[in-house]
Amino acid sequence: METTMRLQGAIFDMDGTLVDSMQAWKSLGSSFIRRQGKEPDEDLDEMLRVMSFQEGAAYCVRRYGLALEPEEVMRLMRAEIEDFYRFHVAPKVGVERLLSLMKMEGVWMYVATATDHPLVEIAMDHAGLTDYFRGMVTCGDAGRGKEDPEVYEMALRRLRCRKEETVVFEDALFALRTAKAAGFRTVAVYDPSEPDQDAMKAEADYYIRSFEDWTELI
Repeated sequence: METTMRLQGAIFDMDGTLVDSMQAWKSLGSSFIRRQGKEPDEDLDEMLRVMSFQEGAAYCVRRYGLALEPEEVMRLMRAEIEDFYRFHVAPKVGVERLLSLMKMEGVWMYVATATDHPLVEIAMDHAGLTDYFRGMVTCGDAGRGKEDPEVYEMALRRLRCRKEETVVFEDALFALRTAKAAGFRTVAVYDPSEPDQDAMKAEADYYIRSFEDWTELI
């Protein structure tokens, strides 16, 4: 594969980019609250989206008067996501073909995600994507969310690739902007969870509606 980007390395987000999982995360809070016999606020899931798992659990306990400790809420929510990753998660359409081609051509690849290590391992194994990657780094490892570029910088250091020849694949606008501002080339990957696709197209170096559009990258 001869790429117009002269790729040495590639850093991929997981949820919504490599695997089709954002809907499970998007409705996690509201579905959990309903199972506790409460009616969630209309904007609950959107509020939880910008919180850490621990912050979100504590908020749910306070807001809905749950007779549970935040740690128990986290455990129960985590069990739901783990079940989804272990038995139901699927790779995004066309992603395996692109990863296979990149690996064959010597592009080194890493995962950079906000999801915790054990869940990433379960999801990647079930989706059949683990062997394409040299490793993973999480926002927990970086100590910061994706509003800060450290998770991408950590991945880059581990890959030992040149930044100008490394591309970041993201489905969320705020994360794409972070990577772009840090000097990475960026590929915007369409996912319905991101409402501002016009901005994704305008701000990324490349935009793919589906990984079946990978020919735009070669």
